[in-house]
Amino acid sequence: MRILENLGTPERAQNCSKAYFLDVSDQVTVKMKILSFSHSSRASSPLPGFIVFFLICYVHKMESAKFTVIGPHDPVTAILGQEAVLPCHLSPPMNATNMEVRWFRTEYLSIVHLYRDGKDQYERQIPEYQGRTELLKAGLTDGNVHLRILNIRRSDEGQYLCFVQDDTFYEETVLELRVADLGSAPLISVEGHQDGGIRVVCRSTGWYPEPEVLWKDFYGQHLPSLSETKSQGNNGLFETETAIIVTEHSNQNLSCCIRNTVLNQEKESAVYIADPFFPRVNSWMVALSVILVVLFGLIGLTVYLFKMKDKRDNEIRWRRALAPIEEENVTLDPDTAHPNLILSEDRKSVRCGDTRQDLPNNPERFDTECYVLGCEGFTSGRHCWEVVVGDGPYWAVGVARESVRRKGRISRSPEGGIWAVEWWGQFRALTSPVTPLPLSRAPSRIRVCLDCDRGQVTFIGAGDKAPIFTFPPGSVPGERIRPWLWVGWGSRLRLCP
Repeated sequence: MRILENLGTPERAQNCSKAYFLDVSDQVTVKMKILSFSHSSRASSPLPGFIVFFLICYVHKMESAKFTVIGPHDPVTAILGQEAVLPCHLSPPMNATNMEVRWFRTEYLSIVHLYRDGKDQYERQIPEYQGRTELLKAGLTDGNVHLRILNIRRSDEGQYLCFVQDDTFYEETVLELRVADLGSAPLISVEGHQDGGIRVVCRSTGWYPEPEVLWKDFYGQHLPSLSETKSQGNNGLFETETAIIVTEHSNQNLSCCIRNTVLNQEKESAVYIADPFFPRVNSWMVALSVILVVLFGLIGLTVYLFKMKDKRDNEIRWRRALAPIEEENVTLDPDTAHPNLILSEDRKSVRCGDTRQDLPNNPERFDTECYVLGCEGFTSGRHCWEVVVGDGPYWAVGVARESVRRKGRISRSPEGGIWAVEWWGQFRALTSPVTPLPLSRAPSRIRVCLDCDRGQVTFIGAGDKAPIFTFPPGSVPGERIRPWLWVGWGSRLRLCP
């Protein structure tokens, strides 16, 4: 029987009312009794047989007087943001005003729209469809149970089930909704010369689903694109960009066509590129280009040779500074030491004391700054010695000319007769003005190299042999030069061979 066939799966059967099963049971019982009566009455009289025949026909007619739910075979197409009507009707046409009409997606209880007991039931409607659905009741008397969905979204795309139930009998059908949208008109831009032609780019946004992009010539023939990219934005709509190279006398009149294959609609923009926009070869421009290439080549070669020369000179200078030479056994001259400086007995070490010592104020002694000179002086040759600076907060190491000023304030610079490096919270060379050195921390030992013949002083890290700074050749005058130290408060310096 049709009613029993329509029970479907166990899950569907559970969703039907208990009255459905009671009615089916009663009908089966009636048939069983009629068949039993017919069997027992065949032998006695033909009249009961006719009665049984008409009763069976009546019951069969009662069961077969049902309906079929019919929807469209092809997908229903809707445009984003607009409304769509999902058609569904009963066959044969009959009044569906007092029937249950249920629209849902994949699950029976996930209700898109529910009409029951002669009115819409919104209590169990899923949130994404609230306020967006309407059952078109004007056609209910003719068996039309169409559903209108407002403000179509991308998430609305997919299958829908139209379910209609009348008492114990129900039927359903499946239909598909496809969502689409037309994007913006293609924007064509000319973006410069490339590969002997002109690069033309076509852009458009707001398409769904992914559109088809074509370049066409004046006669509508398709042209191959140089590149094509499509991306999906945060709103789920597609953006497209395609490029083509247009050469002179070839496809100067072209168009960009973007097509939505679902709506079977397209948008197109055209452009014409005139001859003057194409690159032209000029003999003077070619000659000028060749000259410029040669000129820049010569300039580059000259710069390279100068750099190589500077590099070679630097290598020679550092090799001279690092070449094996005789170490000087430098000692400190107590007659030049400031009264606050305390020298060791071997005159190799010096520190700054808290009190001023009672020393004779001879002409050689520094009386303002805590300076001290070495006993040894040099007028020719190359001489090196090392100074252990430790981690004192303030100090300077270098050389000074013997005639350096001893009384009053003295400038720690070549103008004042001093060539040195110092640490004062920052490592720097005492040039004029001072030169900051790219070291965050001063080395613990510094090697001082004096080349009297070249008039040059070089400072090297005694531990890693890394160059620190060089006063260039000719900086130091040709007179007697002596080691020089400045010892700040809290610092201690020591000379070693």
